[in-house]
Amino acid sequence: MVSAEEKELLAERFVTGNLYKLKHLTAMVQPEELAELINESPHIDVIKVFQVLDAEKAVKTFEHLDFERQEALLLSFSVDQLSSTLNALSPDDRTALFEKLPTETLRKYLSLLTAEERKTANQLLQYPEDSIGRLMTPDFISVKEHWTVQQALDYIRKYGKDSETLNIIYVTDEKGFLQDDIKVRDFLLAPLDLPISGLMDRTYVSLDARDDQEVAIEAFKQTDRVALPVTDFNGLLLGIVTVDDMVDVIEEEDTEDIQKFGGTEALEEPYLKVSLREMIGKRAGWLIILFLGEMLTASAMGYFEDELSKAVVLALFIPLIISSGGNSGSQAATLIIRAMALGEVTIETWWQVLRREFLSGLALGGILGVIGFLRIATWSLFTDIYGPHWVMLGLVVGFTLIGVVLWGTITGSMFPILLKRIGVDPAVSSAPFIATLVDVTGLVIYFGFAYLLLKGSML
Repeated sequence: MVSAEEKELLAERFVTGNLYKLKHLTAMVQPEELAELINESPHIDVIKVFQVLDAEKAVKTFEHLDFERQEALLLSFSVDQLSSTLNALSPDDRTALFEKLPTETLRKYLSLLTAEERKTANQLLQYPEDSIGRLMTPDFISVKEHWTVQQALDYIRKYGKDSETLNIIYVTDEKGFLQDDIKVRDFLLAPLDLPISGLMDRTYVSLDARDDQEVAIEAFKQTDRVALPVTDFNGLLLGIVTVDDMVDVIEEEDTEDIQKFGGTEALEEPYLKVSLREMIGKRAGWLIILFLGEMLTASAMGYFEDELSKAVVLALFIPLIISSGGNSGSQAATLIIRAMALGEVTIETWWQVLRREFLSGLALGGILGVIGFLRIATWSLFTDIYGPHWVMLGLVVGFTLIGVVLWGTITGSMFPILLKRIGVDPAVSSAPFIATLVDVTGLVIYFGFAYLLLKGSML
C-alpha cells in the first residue's frame, strides 16, 4: 500500500517522467492505486501513462478511473485500441461507463463490441437506471447438483478465470434456475466423490434485477457476503453483484442524501467538476423555496406588530426562540433520517418515534425553558432592562421554549416518515426546510404565550 507521502512523490514523478521512467513507476503500483493517483493528480498525462502499460493492467486501471479520464482516453485511442479495451472491460464496469455517454457515442462504442459482448451490454442497459440489473455482471460460475465435488473443481479450474469472483459457487438446474449458493471452502473441504447435493441446504439470498440498488445495499449488510446472485422474477440466474460495486453505490447514496439534507439538489459530479452555472441551478431552487418560507416569518411578525410596539422587549428574544426551534427540529430530522437509512426506523414504527420524540422534546424544551427564565431573572438583579414584569416575561420565554422545542422535535421526526410514506426521499426534509417551517410556527407560539400571560400588564 502506497503511503500519502509516497503517493505525492509518485505523482510528481509521473508528471515529470519520460516513457522509460513511467514504465518503471507503473510497475511499482497496483492498478487500483495507479487509477487513484491519476484521478487525484490533474497534471498527470493519462494518455502518456497508458502508452507504457501492458494490456491487462491498462484495462484494470481504466476500470477504476473517473469518467472524465476514461472519456479522454477513449477519444485518444485508435479504433483497434478502442475495440479491444471496450471488449476487455468487465460487463458491470462497461455498463457504468456506457450509461453516462451521449446516445451517438454509445451507438458507436456498441458497434465496436463483439456480438456476444454487444448482446451482454444491451441486456444490462435495458434495466432501469439505479436498478440492480445495471450493477450485475454475467461472469459467474454455476454447477449442477448431480455433479460430484471433483467435477465441480475441474469445472472451476477450467472456467474460473472468467468469473468476477470465486468466493461463491452457484448451483442451478438444467434450465439455469438458481437452486443454492455454496462457498468455495466447502468444496475444498468436502470428499471429492460427494455429490454437490450433499453440500446444499437450499437457503440463499438473491436479488431481483429490477429492484432499486438500495435493496442490494440492505441485502449485503444483512448477509455479509462478497457477492450476491441476481435473478429475474422467476428465479432464473442472470448474474451476480459484488461488494466492491456496492461500496461505490453506498458512497453515491450517502453523498446524495447529505447534499439534499443541506438544502440543495444532489450533484451528479464531484464538486470541483460541476460547472458554476449548474452549481447555481442546483442550489437556487431550494434557496428560493426557503426564502419564500422565511417571508412567512416576516408576515407573522407583522401580524403581531401591535404587541411588539407595546412591548419592544419581546423582540429581543425572537432570535433565541427561532434558533431553538430550528435546532431541535434539525437534530430530530438528522437522527430519524439516518435511522431510516440504516433500517432502524420504518414507517410502521412511527408511533414509537412520536412517543420518544415527544418526551425528548418536552425534556429538552424544559431544560432550555429553565435556562431562559434564569437568564432573565439574573439580568433583572442588575438592570431594569426587562421592567417590573420580568417574572411574567420570563415565564413567556420559558413556556415558549418548551413549546417550540417540542414542536420542532415532533416536526423534525415525523416529517421524514411522512415523506417516506408518500414515496418521497426523506432526505429532502432538509435541515433548512425544517428550520424554516418551525420559525413561523415558533413566532405564533411565542406571541400566543405573550398575549395570554402579558395581557393587562405589558400588553
